Amino acid sequence: MSEQQLKELDEEKTTYRIEGFSCANCAGKFENNVKKLSNVHDAKVNFGASKISVYGEASIEELEKAGAFENLEVIPEKPTRTPVAEDEPKEDKIPFYKKHSTLLYSALFMALGFLSMAVNGNENIVTAALFITSMIVGGTSLMKTGLQNLVCFEFDMRTLMTIAVLGGVLIGEWAEVSVVVILFALSESLERFSMDRARASITSLMDIAPNEALIRRSGQEMTVHVDDIAIGDIMLVKPGQKIAMDGVIVDGSSSINQAAITGESVPVEKHEEDEVFAGTLNEEGFLEIKITKLVEDTTIAKIIHLVEEAQGERAPAQAFVDKFARYYTPAIMAVAALVVVVPPLFFGAEWGTWVYQGLAVLVVGCPCALVISTPISIVSAIGNAAKKGVLVKGGIYLEEIGALDAIAFDKTGTLTKGIPVMTDFEMINEQMDENKMMSIITALEYRSQHPLASAIMNRASDENISYSDVPVEDFSSIMGLGISGKIDGTQYYVGNSRLFSKLPEIHLTDAIENTITSLQQQGKTVMLAGTANSIKAIIAVADEVRETSQESLRKLHEAGIKETVMLTGDNQSTANAIGEQVGMTDVRSELLPQNKLEVIKQLKSRHKRVAMVGDGVNDAPALAASTVGIAMGSAGTDAALETADVALMGDDLNKLPFTIKLSRKTLNIIKANIVFAIGIKIIALLLVIPGWLTLWIAILSDMGATVLVALNSMRLMRVKEDE
Repeated sequence: MSEQQLKELDEEKTTYRIEGFSCANCAGKFENNVKKLSNVHDAKVNFGASKISVYGEASIEELEKAGAFENLEVIPEKPTRTPVAEDEPKEDKIPFYKKHSTLLYSALFMALGFLSMAVNGNENIVTAALFITSMIVGGTSLMKTGLQNLVCFEFDMRTLMTIAVLGGVLIGEWAEVSVVVILFALSESLERFSMDRARASITSLMDIAPNEALIRRSGQEMTVHVDDIAIGDIMLVKPGQKIAMDGVIVDGSSSINQAAITGESVPVEKHEEDEVFAGTLNEEGFLEIKITKLVEDTTIAKIIHLVEEAQGERAPAQAFVDKFARYYTPAIMAVAALVVVVPPLFFGAEWGTWVYQGLAVLVVGCPCALVISTPISIVSAIGNAAKKGVLVKGGIYLEEIGALDAIAFDKTGTLTKGIPVMTDFEMINEQMDENKMMSIITALEYRSQHPLASAIMNRASDENISYSDVPVEDFSSIMGLGISGKIDGTQYYVGNSRLFSKLPEIHLTDAIENTITSLQQQGKTVMLAGTANSIKAIIAVADEVRETSQESLRKLHEAGIKETVMLTGDNQSTANAIGEQVGMTDVRSELLPQNKLEVIKQLKSRHKRVAMVGDGVNDAPALAASTVGIAMGSAGTDAALETADVALMGDDLNKLPFTIKLSRKTLNIIKANIVFAIGIKIIALLLVIPGWLTLWIAILSDMGATVLVALNSMRLMRVKEDE
């Protein structure tokens, strides 16, 4: 398909939320039904997020008809907003007894049937009528779908159950068939409940940001819905209120709790010109915020969208289960047929007994627990990670993270804060006043574009040393070496030792070289300042290491990461000092972006899976080449959110060990679920040999496995960072 065709299809896409999904197989059937609609070109169901994207034209009535086999309710993702009068009663949630009325009525008729059995006996017509009524009430939807599947030769769990129910009716097992129908309906309800609970993590994210905000527009203050807020509006936020939209503070300062976005538990101080995000909490001051993004483009909206998309991406384990289930269901039907036919034909056994056993095989063979074992785990884990400030872009990356052998880290902004600080200032020529020398150096750096210049200017400002009004003549930048300029008739130079070694009248003494070496070994960048005749001062600047870096590296090594490598453009001495401070197993220095890419390739040749942690933009080649690209501090950074496989929303590297732990726990739970789901089926099927398998045991084993698998998967919603 051409790029133009893809673009046209994307323009025709409409997304709807779906209520009523009970299983992944049903979601697949709904998707196929929608694809068959006359004006629909394609459709894609996201079972994890309970959504469908429709490419083409289809009315809600048509979509609900396509999902009528499971009574699906279709809701536009962006429903039309209508004003609600203040005195108009709010819509209440559907009461439990109404929502599950079919199941409750079916259970009531079944209970009356057992009561009639106790009074009138098993062969009584009233007893039979009560059990049949129970089956009809509770199993109409099941039978309708199952019969349609049989006609179309589509074999899923409902097909198996329909054959089992019909067979049970034919041999007169009214009571047991009634129980089977009710327990199957109950099992589906529990599956639906489990998936809804897993999806609740995303639903809660949707409710984080307020729907209305107080804004000032054209001199007037008004409360408006977020959909009606425009870029450039001024939003007014009082202490204790949540921020409704992304923007930049134009007046005021406050402490902002950003836990909803970054997972940080400690509030962050925000001042004028600082960016703030929708869904965060203004704890102290009164703020005036200029809106910079529409409601659909806010950071929280992007997070919700990315997480929902991630939940729809199938993990390798889920792909295996889906493929296995396609062959598993027909195989179970074949086994059931053999159980029915072989004993009577070849061993003279009773037909009635083995027909019953064959029906029990069909029931026990329902792949409910197996099919739900993976998606509920993935949805739970990705939702939990999002609430902790970690965006995992799909199930495949969730699995890959747990199997990482090596991790490469960009230094600046990842292991360090990315904000240089002037740490040392040592005068060599005592004849000049220290403040005057500092003023000269800062006046030169003020005209420089070098990243380290800000550190020197900040130090001068802190010490109230003036520099911006110092006149500088003949200023020039010497590429890769430093800067120079004439002040009060004297030519001054500021730069690295290579710059001064090129000046014919300068000689670097042993004392100066020893000082330079000592500072570099501490992880600092060293600059010299002086004239063409002499060195006047030594300056050291350092990019401060994050407080969490060392602890994070220790946790990663404890988690079994074999190799951690720091990648930086710094000189070897500075790089080694920082690498040793944080606990790296290897340090690669003086690297250009293409060199970082080569290092990643080398690591991949030694290890199966390698991650790269960077800022998501500058290290794009290395991030793309790694098995998992992890962007650091991605809140508000659209490029990082879009390009990285995993995004750590805050600047906390401790989220990385937590993510690895969550990934491994997810993998273990998925494997345990699959083994348990298949194991319980095998044990139940073995009961066929002595003829002990009953419909009761079959449905209870299937429902029990489903419940236990769902509960086991939902444990991932409660995994904590400090466990």
